[in-house]
Amino acid sequence: MSESEPAAHTGTSLSERAIQILDFEREWTRHVGAKEEAIGSQFQVSSARYYQMLNAVIDSPAAVKYDPMLVSRLRRTRDNRLHNRTVRAAPHHNEELTD
Repeated sequence: MSESEPAAHTGTSLSERAIQILDFEREWTRHVGAKEEAIGSQFQVSSARYYQMLNAVIDSPAAVKYDPMLVSRLRRTRDNRLHNRTVRAAPHHNEELTD
């Protein structure tokens, strides 16, 4: 098994859908194209719903067992995006506060 291949998922509590989502994310980085279209085509859900499902999957200990490197990368990406949104939304420290 290569580093990019997931560990066998026997004994995990991942659903078939969760496995499909993780496999899609692993393969997607190797291809160029419209991801939102592929999400709709493959999973028959909106992009927003897909990302909700993905976030739930990557928070699962079973997902870490299935593919620890992928889940770690996806969590890092999510955390960085959340951090960037928080920074953009926060008021600037050097602005004067007025009433």
